[in-house]
Amino acid sequence: MKNKFPLSRYLLSFMLLLVSLVGLCDGGAGIIQKKVDLRMTNDLGTGENINVHCKSKDHDLGTHLLTPNEYFEFRFRPNFWGTTLYFCRFWWGNESHWFDIYDQNRDTTRCDSKCWWMVGPVGPCLRDRNFGIYDLCQNWNDEKYNDAKYLEGSEN
Repeated sequence: MKNKFPLSRYLLSFMLLLVSLVGLCDGGAGIIQKKVDLRMTNDLGTGENINVHCKSKDHDLGTHLLTPNEYFEFRFRPNFWGTTLYFCRFWWGNESHWFDIYDQNRDTTRCDSKCWWMVGPVGPCLRDRNFGIYDLCQNWNDEKYNDAKYLEGSEN
């Protein structure tokens, strides 16, 4: 009697399963989700430095000091479930604000693989991928983060 399922089929199935699991462990299904390049540039226009501290549920990216026109940039792979969220605190002088710098539900179609922001005094503006200009401006979402769990470690 001949084997209906040769060893090569089992090996192929195992390899596909392994590739899928590795993709999920890397933060998303590598075949589906492209890495995102996220950049925030100090565009206060006042000559002041800006402090930025970004986090996700799983990653704390630390505090960075940006001189005028300097940027902070990082890359990540959005998760398979579409729930990736990075939020940042920005502060300078007597000002302190919060913003969801990457919300997968909001940004997947708006910035694709390059989410580049200019951070000004009234809020950040996203670079429009179709026209190459920073005209997708947002207000700060300070009210959402008026909670001690978000403030922890933000003063560094």
